[in-house]
Amino acid sequence: MAEDDVDFVIAAYRDDGAWTVVELPPRLGEDFEGFTDALARFPSDVGVLGLASVNDDFFLIVRRSGDHVRALLSDATAVWDWPVAADLAELVNAPDGDEEPVPVGDLEIVSDLGLASVELSLLCDDDDLFPDEALADVAEKLGFGEQFEAIVG
Repeated sequence: MAEDDVDFVIAAYRDDGAWTVVELPPRLGEDFEGFTDALARFPSDVGVLGLASVNDDFFLIVRRSGDHVRALLSDATAVWDWPVAADLAELVNAPDGDEEPVPVGDLEIVSDLGLASVELSLLCDDDDLFPDEALADVAEKLGFGEQFEAIVG
């Protein structure tokens, strides 16, 4: 995987009720452990969210609160070609060898922040949305859409 395969990696955290969104180095989209470690440095009332889009093909949502890490992969078939996706699937104990483009991991990852698992599942399943568009919808529904757009474009 080349660094230019990573579309973007961002962190979003809420401190004192206000969201802050920062761009992270694209190389973190290649390294699941590095990605989760990078999220640990940010303060947050609700856990830090990490959002990554890879190769206009799939996205990751990671939520870190202290040592606790929750994660979602938008497309299970990504584990065949992308080590970062395989590492996420291992964390969430996903079954091996899924050949269907279904989400893997914690669909409830942001339900307490205002995006129900059903809505998140629909975003993952929508073949007409690119990963950046799906994550833009997530950001909008969670309340940091403008900041997301300012970074991602």
